Amino acid sequence: MDTKQIVAQLYTLRNFCKTAKDLEETFKKVKNIGYEAVQVSGIGPIDPVQVKEFADKEGLKIAATHVSYERIKNDFDALVKEHKLWDCKYIGLGGMPTQYRTSKEGFKTFAKEFSEIARRFHDSGLSFIYHNHKFEFEKFDGVMGMDILFNETDPEVFNFEIDTYWVQAGGANPTDWIKKVSGRMEVIHLKDMAIVSNNQVYAEIGEGNLNWNSILGASKEIGVKWYCVEQDECLRDPFESLAISFNYLKKQ
Repeated sequence: MDTKQIVAQLYTLRNFCKTAKDLEETFKKVKNIGYEAVQVSGIGPIDPVQVKEFADKEGLKIAATHVSYERIKNDFDALVKEHKLWDCKYIGLGGMPTQYRTSKEGFKTFAKEFSEIARRFHDSGLSFIYHNHKFEFEKFDGVMGMDILFNETDPEVFNFEIDTYWVQAGGANPTDWIKKVSGRMEVIHLKDMAIVSNNQVYAEIGEGNLNWNSILGASKEIGVKWYCVEQDECLRDPFESLAISFNYLKKQ
């Protein structure tokens, strides 16, 4: 795999990104591991200009983001300005708010509302990406929430950011979903799943049980541009976890 496409999802390092000084040091460590790109998510209230300066200092590309539902709804113009500053095309939502999650109608309402918002981002030169968890795989009247999102959103502007761990946790096949969203996904979240003491846990890429030959093959097939490494919780130092994942992926 081209290492320039491997992205460190900063949510993995959120406890080391609280202040500007923390972020500057974190960017340095991420670059030293070998990453050349980051996804901005979970960082503290840091001036976007400083974020850009720190990234440029280490030669890190800001490939994508995750931003809050509240900011997307209420701070649209500022978000567009930030992403233009960062030369970042992909603006992501990490998951739909809880009020939409409990019914077919809720999923449909979200799909309609965010198709309209995604269109606005598209018209501003950005690309909206939606990151799944496992709740989207619940069925309502026999219809899976994820299928509602796929079928009821505007395919021209509402794009996906499949999270491999959460698809597996939802009882679905990550490879199947990667292929299904072909043409609507250029950013993916890579996250492995392992069993430790009979418990399902997050794992470094290659340390768990997901079928990476299949996942990476399908991702390449559909034209994924950015492979974001995320680990919500680590059983070791998070920087070490990111290094293990990076070293696995660069050999693929």
